[in-house]
Amino acid sequence: MSARSPAWFDAQYNNRARVADSAVLLDRWASTSRFVRQYSPCLLDLAYGEAASERLDLFPTEASAAPVLVVLHGGWWRSLDKSDLSFLASGFTEEGALVALPNYGLCPAVGLDRIPLQLTQALAWLWRNVAEYGGDPNRIILLGHSAGGHLASMLACCDWKAVGADLPRQLIKGVLSISGLHDLAPIRQTPFLQADLQLDAQAVRRLSPVHFPAPLAPVYTVVGGLESEEFKRQNRLLRQAWGARAVPICEEVPGCNHFDILHNLADPAGRLHLLARKLLDLRWYSPLL
Repeated sequence: MSARSPAWFDAQYNNRARVADSAVLLDRWASTSRFVRQYSPCLLDLAYGEAASERLDLFPTEASAAPVLVVLHGGWWRSLDKSDLSFLASGFTEEGALVALPNYGLCPAVGLDRIPLQLTQALAWLWRNVAEYGGDPNRIILLGHSAGGHLASMLACCDWKAVGADLPRQLIKGVLSISGLHDLAPIRQTPFLQADLQLDAQAVRRLSPVHFPAPLAPVYTVVGGLESEEFKRQNRLLRQAWGARAVPICEEVPGCNHFDILHNLADPAGRLHLLARKLLDLRWYSPLL
């Protein structure tokens, strides 16, 4: 990998440049998400910490003691917002899950080390408070896209007793990493990212899930069939590092790029939607799984 040029890394990891209509797709996410927030029950900008970025949105369901799907947005740890992914909530709330979308600080205003620490506080807040909103704190599932997949995989390995003595050892019951980044070593060689992230070798080791012990909760990794070879390689890395017990599902979704793969997640018949429902253990998930 070290023999590759900086331009090659940029071409592999710059998805907005790779996908011709990426701006159109991102605008569609934002407009559909506004519609969902306007017409669906939701509680917006609940504080899980003191910083302005430490806020989350909840989309409750009519079911009681509902499983909780926590969705982490991507954007290379430096862009996008929880509000961009509200469009994912309604399909799952209709099926009986409560959906939570937390925000976190963005680079370079915060260092990448800070973001997973913020999200441990978001998940601790949910475990302590989500029952008030109809969720079951013992059925928390974590889903992340792109940089969010990296964060979700990291959090699967968290020592929750070190975060709070009242927390269970296995706070997260399952993870779905969609187009996730599981080894940050190539990012140091990607100029359009490294300027903001400023990763060094120690940070790569400290923040790459492939270097962590395998978690107890199952982790599913999925990538689009139209994504770059590097994203496909990143998708395979957790299975290689953690084994098939920890990563029982490692797949490519045919015909999907880095952005429209989330449309497969929103589609009740989509493979990603079915995988998320399986992790949530909703009673009527498809027998095709």
